[in-house]
Amino acid sequence: MGNIDTTLKEAIANIGPAFVATSDKGGLPNVSAKGSFRVLDEENVVFADIRSPQTIANLKENPQVSAIGLNAATRKGWRIWGKATVLSTGDLFDQFNRAYQSKGGVKHVVKIKVEKAVVV
Repeated sequence: MGNIDTTLKEAIANIGPAFVATSDKGGLPNVSAKGSFRVLDEENVVFADIRSPQTIANLKENPQVSAIGLNAATRKGWRIWGKATVLSTGDLFDQFNRAYQSKGGVKHVVKIKVEKAVVV
């Protein structure tokens, strides 16, 4: 069984966008909002790269990532930590590319294997 339980699935589906934090190999951080963030399965979450060159560059140097979703009005949210894989081919990439065709398609899909998660 993975690190993504029903509570986290519901939180990710209902609280967004996600804010994804990455850093380059030297530790310089970057944060980027992701409206496409969603649960893939019990171990992985995914998001589309439409216009995030720094996020992708950082992940290629350092795959460690954290993401957070927060509803400021209710003070409810979620946070995950994990290791990312950047995809530019394959079924998952093709699915996202079709779904975001009206925005010019996607450049990459990022799959994150969730190592730790918290829902508050």
